[in-house]
Amino acid sequence: MEVSMKKHRHTTTGIIMLGFFLGAVTGTIGLLLPISVKPGCKLDFFDALFVAMSSVCVTGLSTVNIGQTFSAFGQVILLFLIQFGGLGIVTFTTLVLCLVRQRITLADRMLIQNAYNLDTLSGLVRLTMRILKVTLTLEGIGAVGYAFVFVPEFGVKGLWYSVFHAVSAFCNAGIDLLGGNSFCNYADNIMVNLVTVFLIIVSGLGFPVYWEIIRVARPHRNKGGNGYARKMNLQAKIVLVSTFFLIMSGALLTLLFEYNNPDTLGEMGWGQKIMAAFFQSVTLRTAGFATISQEAFRPSSSLVYLVLMFIGGSPAGTAGGVKTVTIVLLLASMFANISGKKDVCVMHRKIADETIRRCVAIVTFSFSVLLVLTVTLLAVQNSNFLDTIYEMTSAIATVGLSRGLTGILKPAGKLIVTLTMYLGRIGPITLALAFNGQNSGEDFSYAGSKVIVG
Repeated sequence: MEVSMKKHRHTTTGIIMLGFFLGAVTGTIGLLLPISVKPGCKLDFFDALFVAMSSVCVTGLSTVNIGQTFSAFGQVILLFLIQFGGLGIVTFTTLVLCLVRQRITLADRMLIQNAYNLDTLSGLVRLTMRILKVTLTLEGIGAVGYAFVFVPEFGVKGLWYSVFHAVSAFCNAGIDLLGGNSFCNYADNIMVNLVTVFLIIVSGLGFPVYWEIIRVARPHRNKGGNGYARKMNLQAKIVLVSTFFLIMSGALLTLLFEYNNPDTLGEMGWGQKIMAAFFQSVTLRTAGFATISQEAFRPSSSLVYLVLMFIGGSPAGTAGGVKTVTIVLLLASMFANISGKKDVCVMHRKIADETIRRCVAIVTFSFSVLLVLTVTLLAVQNSNFLDTIYEMTSAIATVGLSRGLTGILKPAGKLIVTLTMYLGRIGPITLALAFNGQNSGEDFSYAGSKVIVG
């Protein structure tokens, strides 16, 4: 039975890897169709592959101007790719099976269980459908909010803009149809800022946190309910606290480093400074929209942004990066070692050793890929170091922010960034599944030996 479970876990990772890859290939073929581009526009294979992979991996980097290059048909393809990439192959597979009234087999249920790192096989299909309902509801709310701005400005086309940008924001894609300048023209628009920030934050929390918030809140609605003492689980606590800390830290450091920079916040009033700094901090959580050109930020700010992008959002959501929980547990492990404690504890809860090993594997993999492919891109492009490391961190964490390097990438450079986006999207997921609370199956151990470290 243990061998069977191990084999199925490997099958799950293979399905996820293949699913994202086939999604990108299908999207590339669709974008290369003449009907997908506007008259007079040309799209070569490298650009089509880059944009398709960026959409499926919900990154947001683009080598072409999306709004000026793609027709309505091409934009629909991009929207589908973004939604597919945001929810993932597992959710879409379950949806299709439900729509065609196909029976959800045990293997399908185990696939869902592994993908969401759950402990039980009960209610998995219902959980997947809840995820779809929550996603569509929140995207609908976002579309309505955007419509108050885009419909008066663009007319009927504004409805399409509202839907597209709501999906792009919720899925943390950061792809826009506004001329390649993202939301820079709306830096002082309160509605656009609030709607975008709302969608990015709620999607970046992760679906399990939604259910936990609902679970804790439900007793308060019951008459005479005795559930006031019920508390959130550790996962939700870590996610909410770390998300708040990272967003506020990013906003405060942006204000500190950029408040007198004439190219970013310097010419704004204090109200707009705060709004722009808050938006920048939130969008670094793998969203990719921008109200300020990234090239204009000072090196000190850009270094902070590299860290925030690499961390990303939280597990089991639409965001990328190595995830907030991963970093919190690694820091807890470091402090436990420094203080000489035997166990790693967070909020008075012991963390399993296998979970810490999983965190180490995810961060080591992501950082190794980032380092190797950044060196490769520097050799190919001979580009500015800060611009390159910013681009590659944005790609590995599926953020979508760029300091202007994307538009001048050579064909080889496009392939390198494309590979980085793919590995950044599927790497942490597949590694997490590989360590999904299962033993290796080995019935022996090697003799121990001491080595010197540090």
